[in-house]
Amino acid sequence: MGGEGFLTLCVVFRVSPEPVGEPLLLSLLRRYRDALNYSIKRIHGYMEENGLKKTPGDGAVHGLLYEELKSRFGLPSRIAVDCYREAKSILKSWLGNGGNGGLPRARRPRMWLTEKQGYRVRDGYVEIIGGLRLKIIGWDRRYDQYPSRQAVLTYRSGKFLLRVAKRVPKPQPISPVDVLAVDVNEKYIVAGNHRVEYRFETAVEKAVRYRELAERLQRKYSNGSYRAWLRRRGIRDRVRRFHEKARSIIEDWARKVSREIALTARRDGYAVAREDLTYLVESLRRLPRQHKTKLILLGYRRLGYWLDWQCEKHGVPHIAVDPRNTSSTCPLCGSRLIENGYRRMKCPNCGFEADRDTVAVLNIRRKALLQMGGSLTTPTAPQMTDVAPNRCGEPVNRPKGNPFRAGRRSDLGDASLTAWLNDSTYTATRIPRQALWRAPYTCS
Repeated sequence: MGGEGFLTLCVVFRVSPEPVGEPLLLSLLRRYRDALNYSIKRIHGYMEENGLKKTPGDGAVHGLLYEELKSRFGLPSRIAVDCYREAKSILKSWLGNGGNGGLPRARRPRMWLTEKQGYRVRDGYVEIIGGLRLKIIGWDRRYDQYPSRQAVLTYRSGKFLLRVAKRVPKPQPISPVDVLAVDVNEKYIVAGNHRVEYRFETAVEKAVRYRELAERLQRKYSNGSYRAWLRRRGIRDRVRRFHEKARSIIEDWARKVSREIALTARRDGYAVAREDLTYLVESLRRLPRQHKTKLILLGYRRLGYWLDWQCEKHGVPHIAVDPRNTSSTCPLCGSRLIENGYRRMKCPNCGFEADRDTVAVLNIRRKALLQMGGSLTTPTAPQMTDVAPNRCGEPVNRPKGNPFRAGRRSDLGDASLTAWLNDSTYTATRIPRQALWRAPYTCS
């Protein structure tokens, strides 16, 4: 997400070439794409011939590909250099992820450009080496003051897009007083702690509708093993658009929800904790097909990425915790919970009862506090539990401190802790209207 003290973000320029230059630009993008795929194969073959485990240096790659890219694919000198540098970068990333499957391959017309040497932005135009000029139609002007870096020019659905990287200083991080835990489910994203609870409805049902429309078309225009829809351009494009629409819905939802959670955490002075769901796909294979499809379409990894990014962008500390047993362990005594109705869990040992999502939020918060060293409130900070937020300094009969602190076991037999849990002064006073809230738990 950027170097120390900086964030790397992407600004998208909608550009349009001059009518005379559009065929030339599109031809250049396609030749670059073919040259990129060729370079990836050549570099990988060179590594196998020489028994290399890592990508070779720039000098070896330059001698291997530079002249060939200019003569065979007709690329300008600077674009040929950018081409083999990008091929080397893609191959290095592929090897770093295990090198599984076939070699990576670029499919759409695209081109990697270096700022000032491959392209420059001036007077409302993007000038590309070789004399091509593209008029800028629109872009996000908030980051004009920051210098441009490498860019990627792509052609998709009849549109030219220039994605320019910007390096922006990170905001001053906050000093959190507590943790806002985030639990991801199929229908809701639940964010909260022992004081508040926010619920955000997911967009998976909207996305599933478009996915089902695409699958219906595929079944309609298929006959056994013969997939006729692949050979009919209109049907194939329609299927592709349905799948793209489903992905766009989830992407847009993930960005908006992540931003809202990060802004809420910064406003209230919370750090953000989420479950580390990197290997969740392994456990999804045992689920029913319909449920598994929805969870995969939801994109846990995408949501985690955008949540971390929004926290970095707004200066909110964030942490990922172990997801094991977050929904089945009592957050008070650590016993195994049992089901007590639809999505309700109850502890047979201490009597704690709560919604399954609320249990997960409390356990994620507890694990995050353990990793962060217990309570986050500094000794000089005001005690958040001493004052009701709506009553101008009136004291509340609640014990100080954090009952989930590392190395401290809570005893429900203590009347003070029961009062701490059931105290109603911390309610939805700062909950946004679009978030749903209910009393998170009860204790019998």
